Amino acid sequence: MNLFDILFYNMFSQYKAKYKQKANNIAITYVTLLQVSLLLLLGVFFAGFFRQMNMVTMSSTKAWTLFVLMAVFIYFKNWMQYTGKKRMMINAKMNKKKTQHYNIWLLWLLPIAALGLSYVVYQAA
Repeated sequence: MNLFDILFYNMFSQYKAKYKQKANNIAITYVTLLQVSLLLLLGVFFAGFFRQMNMVTMSSTKAWTLFVLMAVFIYFKNWMQYTGKKRMMINAKMNKKKTQHYNIWLLWLLPIAALGLSYVVYQAA
């Protein structure tokens, strides 16, 4: 199990009591948003780094197109991964051992912080 599985389970278990049917969709959306914001942070960092090194890799339009395609791919990967057997296995593993539940506000702050850091790196480059 990786970090995203643990974060998925935390979000799923937080919203399971309140929103029974929508808990899985909320958790998938959260994990996708976190992964996409980290991908954006990585892309902005490398774009600024390549700009400082005077390397021409690809145009801005192609980079944004690639980012959107990767975001769609990440969403469908998470949807396929966390809808079927994998979610049942995660539930079984997490129910057996005593897991640490994270604060829901801190979990939602992670993608927002990554987006803010992406903005700061973009402005610095």
